[in-house]
Amino acid sequence: MRTFQYTVKDPEGLHARPAGMLAKFAQSCTSSISIEKGGKTADAKRLFAVMGLAVKQNDIVTFTLEGESEQKDCADLQSFCALTF
Repeated sequence: MRTFQYTVKDPEGLHARPAGMLAKFAQSCTSSISIEKGGKTADAKRLFAVMGLAVKQNDIVTFTLEGESEQKDCADLQSFCALTF
């Protein structure tokens, strides 16, 4: 299992467009990926679950990855987050 935290920098948080991009990216990974904020956890591969977390700018989210390719997927997800939101 791999985990990392990320502080959302996008002024609008994880609104529909970046949440959709995250879900699409997560679906391309073989690892299971969850995202947690404020005690609530969601499957990162499900758009409405991610949007349901209501992530705002400067919120800290925690990603947890599990699977055979979790190390590669974690590195790729960290890069994706830095470039996207």
